[in-house]
Amino acid sequence: MNKADLVDEVQKLLGNGTSKAAAERATDAVLAAVKRGLRRDKEVSLVGFGTFALAVRPARNGYNPHTQ
Repeated sequence: MNKADLVDEVQKLLGNGTSKAAAERATDAVLAAVKRGLRRDKEVSLVGFGTFALAVRPARNGYNPHTQ
C-alpha cells in the first residue's frame, strides 16, 4: 500500500462527506506526529498497531556483480 492508497482508505473510513484533501491532511498529520515522536522519544508505540523505533545499523559493504 502506498500513500495514495492509504489516503483513499482514510477517506472511506471517515465517510462520504470527507474530501480527498481532508483525508490527505489527516494522514499527513498522523505521519508528522509519528516522525516528531521518533525524533523526541526514539520510539512510538501505537497499541493494537505496532511500535516504531529508530535503529542505528552499520553500513554494509556492497559489490557490483558485473565486475566480480
